[in-house]
Amino acid sequence: MAVKNYKPTSPGRRFMTKIARVTGTTNAPHKALLDVKQRTGGRNNLGEITIWHRGGGHKRRYRIVRLPSRQGGDPARVETIEYDPNRSANLALVCYADGERRYILAPEGLQIGQKIVSGPEADIVVGNALPLKSLPLGTIIHNVELKPQRGGQVVRSAGASAQLMAREGDYALVRLPSGETGRSTSSATRR
Repeated sequence: MAVKNYKPTSPGRRFMTKIARVTGTTNAPHKALLDVKQRTGGRNNLGEITIWHRGGGHKRRYRIVRLPSRQGGDPARVETIEYDPNRSANLALVCYADGERRYILAPEGLQIGQKIVSGPEADIVVGNALPLKSLPLGTIIHNVELKPQRGGQVVRSAGASAQLMAREGDYALVRLPSGETGRSTSSATRR
């Protein structure tokens, strides 16, 4: 997956990235993980336009992404890497041993057929989700939880990555893509 970085010609373009379209995967999403995405067209409950210049575009369906990954060391196999029209990052459809399928955010370098594991005893490879206390300092990560079991809240867009800088007791210091240092108590996915 190639990531294109845009030149900062305006504040909106600064830090903007775009992922190249994936090839060799399916065009149809997994139907059990789809939901309806309602759009308002800028209208309120009375049908009046309250936000101008909204509307049009292609109809989209929402892909249900489980951001707190399944813990416990259950291995999963990556079945497909798919385009998602609702976010800049691609999604990976993973299948667990019991047959359950889930969408996760696909980190750069994740391959179809690769085995991924979540939990504190997982290896430090691309795609595995580990607690921040199990990662060595300097590790490049993404999809970082700020509090346990809340799900990834920062560093989730295409091409974004953070770096684990230090640990202070129960907290970890993470350098975010903006250069700011934030504190987290939970887990992240190895990028």
